[in-house]
Amino acid sequence: LTFFLDTSRSVKASPETAEIFFQKLRNKCEFTILVTLKQAHLNSGVILSIHHLDHRYLELESSGHRNEIRLHYRSGSHRSHTEVFPYILADDKWHRLSLAISASHLILHVDCNKIYERVVEKPFMDLPLGTTFWLGQRNTAHGYFKGIMQDVQLLVMPQGFISQCPDLNRTCPTCNDFHGLVQKIMELQDILAKTSAKLSQAEQRMNKLDQCYCERTCTMKGTTYREFESWTDGCKNCTCMNGTVQCEALVCPLADCPLNSALAYVDGKCCKECQSVCVFEGRTYFEGQRETVYSSSGDCVLFECKDHKMQRIPKDSCTALNCPESQQIPLSHSCCKICKGHDFCTEGHNCMEHSVCRNLEDRAVCSCRDGFRALREDNAYCEDIDECAEGRHYCRENTMCVNTAGSFMCVCKTGYIRIDDYSCTEHDECLTNQHNCDENALCFNTVGGHNCVCKLGYTGNGTICKAFCKDGCRNGGACIASNVCACPQGFTGPSCETDIDECSDGFVQCDSRANCINLPGWYHCECRDGYHDNGMFSPSGESCE
Repeated sequence: LTFFLDTSRSVKASPETAEIFFQKLRNKCEFTILVTLKQAHLNSGVILSIHHLDHRYLELESSGHRNEIRLHYRSGSHRSHTEVFPYILADDKWHRLSLAISASHLILHVDCNKIYERVVEKPFMDLPLGTTFWLGQRNTAHGYFKGIMQDVQLLVMPQGFISQCPDLNRTCPTCNDFHGLVQKIMELQDILAKTSAKLSQAEQRMNKLDQCYCERTCTMKGTTYREFESWTDGCKNCTCMNGTVQCEALVCPLADCPLNSALAYVDGKCCKECQSVCVFEGRTYFEGQRETVYSSSGDCVLFECKDHKMQRIPKDSCTALNCPESQQIPLSHSCCKICKGHDFCTEGHNCMEHSVCRNLEDRAVCSCRDGFRALREDNAYCEDIDECAEGRHYCRENTMCVNTAGSFMCVCKTGYIRIDDYSCTEHDECLTNQHNCDENALCFNTVGGHNCVCKLGYTGNGTICKAFCKDGCRNGGACIASNVCACPQGFTGPSCETDIDECSDGFVQCDSRANCINLPGWYHCECRDGYHDNGMFSPSGESCE
């Protein structure tokens, strides 16, 4: 907050500070001047001036005598120009002023209202070294502004007035935006032309490729198959179709076996085949099967099915067992005993994919893994159970069942979160604080999302809520809560409408040689008649002599 009261002042940026700022502004064609001010009635003064010697590169002036705002600037042809905007700014009231320049496009806002919009000569901002930056005056002798200024800004950005008046719609691009869009369109046209040329070349090559046939292949368990080739994988018939393996359950053919033969499983094949058989003591044995018979004296005799007859064969030599006789078990196909807990699976088995070998007391058997079912009675071949399709799952509401190899999983629907393996509940972004609502907004959970609504006394779209003061905030005050204004120093009241009289309210005590003069938002100790300030300036008037 800066007060401009007398004419014995020199308010300008230091050369170092000015040069840092000019480096950002130099050769730029898009910038905005922002200021909040209260200009004395009928005063004519300079708000901001950037000039070098006698050349005014950019100067904003308000005339209370002619009731107009003036912009002085230089164009690329090194000519000086002045734009005049009829408007009463010097009325001893607070105003927010913004002047946005984009190449040759100019927009003037006062109190967030668009007052003027013009097409002008493009300002020339090639600022030479030694350029000065003045505030509230043109130089040490001319253009003195009288009143109060605050929040003076010069923003190098498009449509900078949005930072002062965020509720203004930014619907149209600036001239600089437009020039940028034109440049981008030209670049895109160039890219389009190059892409079209490459596409034409690609089409020519594809036309040649259409004359060729590229065969697709499939790979399964490390083996590559050609297009339309079929093969058997366990108990499935598979075919390579368009590069994808498609399988279906194998249907075993009905077989009519000749005399002295019967259907039996063969290692490595899914379906039964006709095998030679032997009949011994009323039981049927397949080729190669063995059976033991004990004589009345207890001797073991070993028989094997060969050529449709059970033939006696020599006994195998038995290895010594390391378990007591009470733990020894006789076998039906060998004269040698084994110890309890013998691992038959390590001696070989015919259990295929998704089937596991399990030991019984006297033999090994196949068993399907969990989530799979047998494709034949000996469990050597198994297939996956689709629990989802067969309704054999435990997925509850708000979930989707997805089949997996040997099992299933319950996937939460969109907008829901997991409770356990089988249940999901609605995701409450409001409760978990996973929302984008403003701190002055209320969050309402919805199915699959949420809504934000500004609280009473605030306005906005819910993600951004700003305090709303019904009567507004005057004299530079800011609305910080519902109908609550933060007043600048020297003002009070619900809307900052009342000036604090520091002189009569006893806030200050001027020296006996000075009189207290109340000012809008401030005060001034002025020397009494017969006294003058000695140049040292004291706020309370001690410098009056």
